[in-house]
Amino acid sequence: MTDTMIELDGVSKRFEKKLDVAEKIFNMVGGDLQEEIVHAVDAVDMQVKDGEVVGLVGESGCGKSTLGRVVAGIHPASDGIVRFRGKDVASMTQAEERDWALQVQMIFQDPMSSLNPRLRVRDIIGEAPLFHGLVNADEVDDYVDEMMLRVGLDPSYRRRYPHQFSGGQRQRIGIARALAVRPGFLVCDEAIAALDVSIQAQVINLFSTLREDLGLTYLFISHDLGVVEHLSDRVVIMYLGRVVEVANTEELFEKPNHPYTIALLGEVPRIDNRGRQFMPIKGEIPSPLDPPPGCHFHPRCPHATERCRTEQPVLKEIAPGRISACHLNDDA
Repeated sequence: MTDTMIELDGVSKRFEKKLDVAEKIFNMVGGDLQEEIVHAVDAVDMQVKDGEVVGLVGESGCGKSTLGRVVAGIHPASDGIVRFRGKDVASMTQAEERDWALQVQMIFQDPMSSLNPRLRVRDIIGEAPLFHGLVNADEVDDYVDEMMLRVGLDPSYRRRYPHQFSGGQRQRIGIARALAVRPGFLVCDEAIAALDVSIQAQVINLFSTLREDLGLTYLFISHDLGVVEHLSDRVVIMYLGRVVEVANTEELFEKPNHPYTIALLGEVPRIDNRGRQFMPIKGEIPSPLDPPPGCHFHPRCPHATERCRTEQPVLKEIAPGRISACHLNDDA
């Protein structure tokens, strides 16, 4: 049985904006300003098994990037438990926490802003493995060369700065930096969104090759359903901080269950839909500052009932390996 590498149990993440001094004084003289709380991730349960690619999909602002940062340890969870290989990260020893930090690496959307412009590529890629004792000082150059070759870069460019590379090359540097500490799990946060279409295909193929060669596990965050369908073994659909459906990729794309998933997949351009007029999902995604009660999708759902407006649906198994959070499944 395949082991679970990452497990999330009721994980939530909130960002709070406290009142500053001027706002507190304003309230003292009769104002009514309130602290703002952004509910970015709301009680998410999720598992990623060894060697698996899980696609995390949703509209902009749904919380998928925040969830990825919680998995990578960049943001601590406000509630819930994050487990790495069965161990709660909040109760890890220093040695276990170091192993988790090295094993789970993140690749960001914009390589220009995620790479230090003051460092040469040699230092960007070689700094972390040298610091953590994975290589000796006299081995760094050879090690950086190896990492650059693995991601398709010319090692003779290791003395250059990030601004001297194209967008696709910079993203490859970011991938090499992540691989340099020998991780087993990569969180790819819109890792191809900022690239030209032709370069996107090259980076997608690179991710596939690295998975085969190194046995990597991915959480692949994207809004591009075509890429997710091509790369992923399973797909997790998020809406306004909550997971609404999880299924194997083939099953989900063939027969989506949740109304939001149906709406998303219904607007994917396909050859067999030529001549069809595409219609976006009605309405705007609600603000995470004030999410709607009940099912978060009910203001935009064509099947919403009074129960949807008041009662939050829970994720439940609707078929082997498939879970969905919709009251309509109770009547099926």
